[in-house]
Amino acid sequence: MSHLLWKALVLSPVVLGVTVLVSARAIAIEVAGSSEDIKAKTAQTEAPISSDASTFIQTEPPKVNQLLVAQKTDDNKVLEEVNRYSSEGKNQNSLSQVTSVSQFSDVQPTDWAFQALQSLVERYGCIAGYPNSTYRGNRALTRYEFAAGLNACLDRVNELIATATADLVTKQDLATLQRLQEEFSAELATLRGRVDAVEARTAELEANQFSTTTKLVGEAIFAVSDIFGGNTGDANNTVFQDRVRLDLQTSFTGKDLLHTRLAAGNAQAFSLRDNANGVLNSAEGTQTLQIGSSGNNGVNIDWLAYYVPIGPVEAYFAATGGIHSDYAATNNPYFEDYDGGNGALSTFASESPIYRIGGGAGAALTIPFSSGGSFFKPSSLTVGYLASNANNPGGNQGLLEGNYAALGQLNFSVGDRLAIAATYVHGYHGAGGGNLFDLGGGLGSANRVVGTNQANTLSTLNASSSNSYGIEAAFRPSDKLSISGFISYHDVTGFGAGDDYEAWSYGLGVALPDFGKKGNVLGIFAGAEPYSFNRPGFAGNDIPYHFEGFYKYRVSDNISITPGVIWLTSPGQSSANDDAIIGTLRTTFTF
Repeated sequence: MSHLLWKALVLSPVVLGVTVLVSARAIAIEVAGSSEDIKAKTAQTEAPISSDASTFIQTEPPKVNQLLVAQKTDDNKVLEEVNRYSSEGKNQNSLSQVTSVSQFSDVQPTDWAFQALQSLVERYGCIAGYPNSTYRGNRALTRYEFAAGLNACLDRVNELIATATADLVTKQDLATLQRLQEEFSAELATLRGRVDAVEARTAELEANQFSTTTKLVGEAIFAVSDIFGGNTGDANNTVFQDRVRLDLQTSFTGKDLLHTRLAAGNAQAFSLRDNANGVLNSAEGTQTLQIGSSGNNGVNIDWLAYYVPIGPVEAYFAATGGIHSDYAATNNPYFEDYDGGNGALSTFASESPIYRIGGGAGAALTIPFSSGGSFFKPSSLTVGYLASNANNPGGNQGLLEGNYAALGQLNFSVGDRLAIAATYVHGYHGAGGGNLFDLGGGLGSANRVVGTNQANTLSTLNASSSNSYGIEAAFRPSDKLSISGFISYHDVTGFGAGDDYEAWSYGLGVALPDFGKKGNVLGIFAGAEPYSFNRPGFAGNDIPYHFEGFYKYRVSDNISITPGVIWLTSPGQSSANDDAIIGTLRTTFTF
């Protein structure tokens, strides 16, 4: 084959030129393709730690609940190929014939292919360049450009044949060209088949696309759980629970994002019992998959929100299902997953309880500052307001007079390894009962997602207000280690006698990303769930400690399996109650 190719090159300078042209561009294509593969295989999904809600390292983008992937899937490659193919020839400057290689501003005499280009241009007129006097030989060749160059060469060949007076092109030359064509017929057939397949897929996508502005992101969680320990273990059975979220993500400008999320599930929390087999009414040990679950797999719109930049400010608007961690940085990487299936097992370990106060409809702004030479950079101020009963026009209800929670948070970062946030939340809770950590359950709601009965229960007769203060911090000494923690204090002032109380909570977590395999996470978390001492009518003054360990094993880009254990000491704030141990095997599918 090499001897045949050499003979053809000797016999036909035109063939030599075409071969150099195609080979150089083919090499460029091959190198570019190899570079893309290397980039895909070595891409890192971690981001520097920042206290800005929009840049702080997270296991997920806000409420998108997808596995971070470092390699392209086959479908992604197909879509990229479709996009690349469909964009070929668009916005391209037309090619024009040149008569001297010196006309190319980007071709120098020191270039390795200079002589070949000079021969093709000046001897055979077989090169077409761009009107801006460039050849662009250092990038991959498009099909349109190859067609233009080949057409110029073929025209020149026909001209030479028509005007030939000697043996410029002999039968041996034509036989050599024919044999070369036969040698490469398999490659040409393969290329033709790939182009036909891409065209067919393009037509299918265009015919069946749902929307040009909307994509669907989904998550399905299967979990087998059981609880052990004393009366609590006897009163509960092993369960197989599920929750599904379908998030329609729509962008109108490319910078904004509208979330319309549907959710359904049958997950319920375990019942904790005291030493007399009485129900503790505690939210200790509540798991994230039990958030937003109707208990009967009924489908509902559990989140409708819109993110949009307004100049340098990031704005957030929620029509329903909004919570503070949607827009405020929680500084708890690898544990926080917006109650999804790829972070911590429990609601307590996933984020500070201060973000669980209130929720519903409202708005928030994140305003950056001190991005220049300040010691704390980048930094930002986040303010938000969420009303739990915003849709109710009744008395003492609505957007401004019903239950609400207003948040203010200062976000600081030191370099790309340390993030700190100082958070304040003021809440109003109307008469009729309810819970402090209700995640927007609203007036009279029995919803509670974290903490003990003593820390949650509000007065049923009188309204009350709460002022909560928290510090959240995350430190990443290396790419394989992340340390995060929080502490929060809650001061509840009731409008009746004996309605006042205070509550505390704190926690510390250590995460080892890529432990054992890229994409895996080993997490250990310990702390005290929200508790309150010396409340009239409530017994128990022991600290309810919470210990948790989990290992997220990444089976593939879209499947993860997470075994884990939650250990609760002194449930209900009483050491007389037996410890409770929750074991969970969680499988998460994302698509």
